[in-house]
Formats: sequence, structure tokens, C-alpha cells
Amino acid sequence: MAFLVDIIAGARPNFMKVAPIIRALDAREAKGGPLRYRLVHTGQHYDAAMSGDFFKQLGIPEPHVNLEVGSASQAEQTAAIMVRYEKLLLDARSHVCLVVGDVTSTMACAIAAQKLNVPVAHVEAGIRSGDWTMPEEINRMVTDAITNWFFTTSEIANANLRRTGVDDSRIFFVGNTMIDTLLHHRSEFRKPDFFNELELGQGEYLVVTLHRPANVDRGDGFIRLLQAIGAGARELPVVFPVHPRTAKTLREVDDIPANIKLVDPQPYLEFNYLVENAKAVITDSGGITEETTVMGVPCITLRDSTERPETVTIGTNELIGTDPAALAPVLDRLFAGDWKKGAIPEKWDGKTAPRIVAALEQLLSERPTRA
Repeated sequence: MAFLVDIIAGARPNFMKVAPIIRALDAREAKGGPLRYRLVHTGQHYDAAMSGDFFKQLGIPEPHVNLEVGSASQAEQTAAIMVRYEKLLLDARSHVCLVVGDVTSTMACAIAAQKLNVPVAHVEAGIRSGDWTMPEEINRMVTDAITNWFFTTSEIANANLRRTGVDDSRIFFVGNTMIDTLLHHRSEFRKPDFFNELELGQGEYLVVTLHRPANVDRGDGFIRLLQAIGAGARELPVVFPVHPRTAKTLREVDDIPANIKLVDPQPYLEFNYLVENAKAVITDSGGITEETTVMGVPCITLRDSTERPETVTIGTNELIGTDPAALAPVLDRLFAGDWKKGAIPEKWDGKTAPRIVAALEQLLSERPTRA
């Protein structure tokens, strides 16, 4: 018997997480495995950078279904995704809804599926920042409250789930699909077009990514942060791929340090070439802290909390808060060569997706009449 897995993706990071799962499903099907998949793009984010080239770089097929929700408030998006995904399930039911990460699409599709008694599997389950002001934290908590099977990235995530009463039989410690994607494509990383134009050299520039409201929504605080980064970089170039949210605030500020080089958002292969060859990365992203940990690149996170504490306790990341004054002493240590070496967390080995597929095969084969 064949089983249909709905793979849900709604934002650019989701596609990086599902790419290795799709690859593993294709490989198993070629060997006679019972799982089939339907890639469902909710349309939560439309990004011009997420074009055919983006899908081609990651080896992702065009989505089988695009719910075309588009931009709206979080409540409007949640409602629209639920309505449209419910209709898809009523027209053509799947055996499991596989959601990844913590975006609105993750939560909305999990709710719609569960209300129709379609089991939910959550990839990256159990991660927590403890910060309820982050929409992503609410999405994680709601999704995990109605998930059947939890695929986790760390023992910390496992412990978080156990504290909420989740039985070990429903927790599958598989690793990190973002790292599957990173390791699969690492040999293909390539220089951005501007690399030589900006005269960048290996280990002779910093990379910055900023998009969280606490850092970028207020022009006065944002410019103080940029000035602290520019001064702390010791005249090294600071490459800043500008997130669309950040671009709005940048249009309202002056006095951006001359060594901060604003560039467009980069495709996956070009962006990770920048990261791998940087002296360090300054960010407020969670996913980038995972990639820098695996690549051994020093990372400074401008947040008060993180849902990926293993990147701090094991990896190369340091969490320093959002006060611009905290940057100077940290960058002093970086330039003095006093940065921890870091290590790679358990099971971040590029083999996560096959573990997920193997678990799904077993789980669905054990309950074909209940899906």
C-alpha cells in the first residue's frame, strides 16, 4: 500500500528544510518504498529571490499545489491557509501532514489536518526560545500541542517535549534537515557577483543579517546598532544582505558606516559561500547560527534568547542581547583570536532526512486504517 505525505512549506527557510526530505523520499520510492509525497506551498511568503533558480539550486521540484495565500496579517494568513488546506484535504486526503519549522503555515496546516483526523508530523519539534513576544514561539507551541509524531534536532528539544507530557514513543531524535541541505550543497557554494568588486578576501570581512523587529523596526536603535558593527569591524568590510523588512527602515536612516556594504538578498549557494569564508557572522537569525556552527565560523547573535541553545553550548555561537554596547567587547575578543572553537551537535551529520523517511514508513505501515 502506498501512503501520501503532504509536505508543507510556506517560507524560504521551509524549502531548505524540506529539500533533503524530498530527496530521501525519491530515493526510497526508487527502491520500492511505500511513501509518496505532495509538496504544498501555502504561498505565505512570495519572494522574488525564491524563483525557479532557487528551487533548482536546492533540487526541489515545483510544488504540486500552491495555496496562493499571499501577504496579510498573521490572523488573516492563518485563516486563509486553514480554509484552503482543509479544502485540499477534503478533495484529496493525505495519510500524514508533515510540517517543518515554526512559520504561520506550520501551525495553520497542522490545525486543519488534525481537525480532519489526519496525523501531523513536526520536523524541528520541541525547540523553544521562551520568548512569547515572538510569533514563531507561539507557532511552535501550538503545533507541538497537536502533533502526533515529533522529529527533533537535539536532546534539549526532546527534554522540552517530555516536560509537556509527550511520551518517548512519539519522539524521534533524527537531527537537523537544514544541515542535510548544507552538507549536500557545500561543494557547490559559489562566489556572489560582487565578491571581487568589493575586494573581499577569505576571513577578511564580516557578514551581517538583521530582520527581527527589536533590531530593525526603530530607526534610531537600528542606526546605533549599525554604527557599533561598523566601528567594531576594524575597517573590515561588512557585507549586509538586506531583508525586505530591514530595507524599509534603512530608507529612513542616515550615517550608515562606509564599511557596511548593502547588497541584495542572496541565493542559497552564494549566501553560504559568504558565510563560510567570513571572519564572523553577526545575525538575529536562528537558522544561520546552525550553519555557522557546522562550518566552524564564529557567530554573534543579537537576541536576548535563542531556540537553538546547542549552537551556544556546543557550537560557535554567542548570544549577546540587543544592546549595541555589547558588541565592542565581543568583537575585541574575535579580533584577538579568543573565540571558542565549537563542535558539531549530535546527529547533525547530513543523514537526518533518511531517518525521518524510515520512521514515517514504519509509523504509517503500523496504522494504515487510522490515517
